[in-house]
Amino acid sequence: MSDADLVHRGGCFCGSVRYQVVGKPILRAYCHCSLCQRLNAAAFILTVHFPSSSFRWAHPEPHADALDSYSVSTKPWKVRWRCRKCGSTVATNNTKANKWSVYGAQFDRDDAGKTTRMVDVQDELGKWTGYENESTRLG
Repeated sequence: MSDADLVHRGGCFCGSVRYQVVGKPILRAYCHCSLCQRLNAAAFILTVHFPSSSFRWAHPEPHADALDSYSVSTKPWKVRWRCRKCGSTVATNNTKANKWSVYGAQFDRDDAGKTTRMVDVQDELGKWTGYENESTRLG
């Protein structure tokens, strides 16, 4: 399989915003900087970086109708894109490095678009799709 045959698809929580990237990533990293922690309310996130030429929006046009963009004053060259409906940040365009970054947790996991848990903490606690005893138990 060539790099051109490798297509990754993903999108926001509600499905209103979709994207696809073609080829192999140029970088995959768990980012745990304080900016990403605050923007994502998480200790770390899996970011997957691709050349700008590999990225395209895949939801119905006009694409801007489903998206909001923003940047922070400390990194104005990084434009973050989020869904107007559910608020999920789905991609970042780094104009300085000419690349797009997406979040590994938002990639589709199979041909039907079904997602699975990205990380399982190996402890004695039960795993759920949502809150304990208020959702489906996974294990």
